[in-house]
Amino acid sequence: MKKILLVEDEPLIVRVLTAYLRAVPFDIDVAVDGEEALLKFNTGKPDLVLLDVMLPKLDGWAVLVKIRETSPCPVIMLTARSDLQDRLNGLDGGADDYMPKPFVPDEVIARIKAVLRRPVQVLHNDQQISFGALKIDLNARHVSLNGVEISLIPRDLALLIFLAEHPNQFFTREQLIDHVWGMDYDGSDRAVDLAIKRLRKALSHYSQDEGEIKTLRGTGYQFSVQK
Repeated sequence: MKKILLVEDEPLIVRVLTAYLRAVPFDIDVAVDGEEALLKFNTGKPDLVLLDVMLPKLDGWAVLVKIRETSPCPVIMLTARSDLQDRLNGLDGGADDYMPKPFVPDEVIARIKAVLRRPVQVLHNDQQISFGALKIDLNARHVSLNGVEISLIPRDLALLIFLAEHPNQFFTREQLIDHVWGMDYDGSDRAVDLAIKRLRKALSHYSQDEGEIKTLRGTGYQFSVQK
């Protein structure tokens, strides 16, 4: 049975989500502040963390940073904030998904199941992201495929790193522009399409059995990693 650590300080939300999660069934542990969350995370070794942002003692962003220092455990952020930049900050910090309040418990369950189905094929630490033959050295800021270094312009490299840090997650063109190009960018979102085209050409020898950049619904992209 999968174990979920629910980090939430609102009693009503804890009661409702606990009841829904146990009915799946999941094994549930609850923490009501950031310090307790880290203690229970380190001792309980959950399969996924539902993490509220506004917490006593240590907020959810700080908890997420601490988790990501040692573990790739999936984390879904729960927050009353719903603006785009907040969501991007969460994903940039290593969150796997983001649920703005108020939410429907059934949707939370669906998001948890979707995240838990994602393959864990990425090796990601402070130095390197690796998907099979594709390796991204974060310190040296270079990419190699099958041991051969690939030359990318800085913007394309930043886009590839962002997508690779969030495998199997869909991002619209607007989201990618906000994160990679910056909030003050006033050019066309076609810049994303052109960067993706260059990346696909550069990675043309990368096996689709390991991963590929996919276009979804004609509005955005994801770095898709196959099992």
